Amino acid sequence: MMNYMICSKKIVTVTALGTVLDGAMVVSDGKITAVGKWADLRKQYSDTKMIDCTDKVITPALVDCHTHLLEFAPSSIYPVTPETHLLAGRNILFHALSCGITALGEQVCGHPLCDFSIEDYRQALAELPIDVSFAATSISIGFEKLAHFTSVTGSRNVDQRELSLPCIVKEIARSSEYPGENIFINATPANFKATEVPRAGEIVYTLEELKQIVETYHQLDKRIGCHVAGKAGIQMALDAGFNVLHHAHGITEDQLNFAAKQGVKLVATPIGGTHLKPNSPEDILIAVKKGIDVSISTDAYLPPHPEASWLPFCSQSLKGPDVLMLIAQPGMKLLQKQGYGENEILALLTENPAKILKKEDHFGRLEPGLDANFIVADGVPGLEITDVEQIRKVFYRGKKVIDRDR
Repeated sequence: MMNYMICSKKIVTVTALGTVLDGAMVVSDGKITAVGKWADLRKQYSDTKMIDCTDKVITPALVDCHTHLLEFAPSSIYPVTPETHLLAGRNILFHALSCGITALGEQVCGHPLCDFSIEDYRQALAELPIDVSFAATSISIGFEKLAHFTSVTGSRNVDQRELSLPCIVKEIARSSEYPGENIFINATPANFKATEVPRAGEIVYTLEELKQIVETYHQLDKRIGCHVAGKAGIQMALDAGFNVLHHAHGITEDQLNFAAKQGVKLVATPIGGTHLKPNSPEDILIAVKKGIDVSISTDAYLPPHPEASWLPFCSQSLKGPDVLMLIAQPGMKLLQKQGYGENEILALLTENPAKILKKEDHFGRLEPGLDANFIVADGVPGLEITDVEQIRKVFYRGKKVIDRDR
């Protein structure tokens, strides 16, 4: 594999090294070998091929740890059949890659129109230059008659009691690779219109059922995450011992304090995803101030929540991976106003979601030994740029896979 040194006017490493001005990074066999000042590294690596990006910014590639791109998105945005579903999914993942996203956390919930397994999805994307971790889940959709599906029962609509059956819970837990939306404590509106999901937000489980499910995951040495919103549901999630809260719209300060004390992580979705007003910039700031690991994610494809007044969307059309920087910017800018540095702010789109995926030893930062997953852009993603066209190049394990400067 090609070895090279790439230099830029600024490298935001998201490490203790911080931001390196007039920096350079050495890549060997797909891994980062060195990061530092160009003036220092050019002497040590004088025979190494040079890539000149001195008018650009280099940062870790983006990580979107909460998506529905392979299972629900294809039929939501394309006129697919089961025969073309996976083809559309590959196209959607390439679009994510072109947006600077080289790692995804994908939920597999069970789909009423197709019976693809996690292994089917994995095989469909095997040759794509993108890292996908799968969360096996069960899901409850807030139709007038609640609809329940699981990743292990596929297109079969199950009843509520089956969601807690030990045999199903164990199978879901065993096949889940990271703590995504492993269960939906509240029925979800998904990406349906509000009139179609009148029971969105309804709590689906008892506390005792949740405790038993969490115990099953922990006995298998698995962390568990949940879709949850509203004070009552969030309290149940905290009392039951969930490791990751996805959305947590409506979380109270006392609940944030408890989450921080217990080391619970938060995946914020400022665009929507539940029946309640989504995570505002102020919500994100408060959680970060309390020391909670916060990741910002798209939950794509999703319509913007009508109460997300901090976002510039004028319609309810479904939004995808291309809006990650845009929806993150209000929260990131507020953190910057409060004195946080660009490295700790950018972590919300890189290092923190990598931790959710249990991949922090592989990517999310720019430091020796990690995969060379990085982007070359016109500015710092989210803080200085929000247009994907300003991401000029994307590198995955050292290979350039997107190039807008050709």
